[in-house]
Amino acid sequence: MSYEKNIYLVGFMGAGKSTVGRALADKTGKIFKDLDDIIEERENKKIVDIFEEKGEEYFRRLESEVIEEVSKSKNYVVATGGGAIVNPTNFQKLKESGVLISLAASPEAIYERVKDSKDRPLLNVENPIEEIKRMMFERAYYYIKSDHIIETTDRSIEEIVEEILELI
Repeated sequence: MSYEKNIYLVGFMGAGKSTVGRALADKTGKIFKDLDDIIEERENKKIVDIFEEKGEEYFRRLESEVIEEVSKSKNYVVATGGGAIVNPTNFQKLKESGVLISLAASPEAIYERVKDSKDRPLLNVENPIEEIKRMMFERAYYYIKSDHIIETTDRSIEEIVEEILELI
């Protein structure tokens, strides 16, 4: 594949960023990076523990630092955190250094994909589907500014990867 810029997968948690990212990296020969994994490795803690112990603001600062570093590299497929592009500086860095692909899924599909995970600190609430809807609505403005939007509900990883390859 001759496309050297990074491919950034953005979208809500559970939309498929990490799963699609790994498959896309395999198909393109690019290196896969998951921002949350990088942060967990650096902090030697799970994201949920970082949120609990140091708060969301601290986590978002770490996320911005990692985006700064990754955006200086080439030939990556990067799964970002669900809220990473809400920060205008992060959005700009990602946009300038690659193509942004927003993965979207229905709130119900998101819930089904993440309901058994204990590592989703923003969903530790009484009504997670309503919280998913609220957060998706809040972030929609940012997700739609991506270069491309791909629906992942009821689609195979292979179908999604092929669509991304056709778009770029």
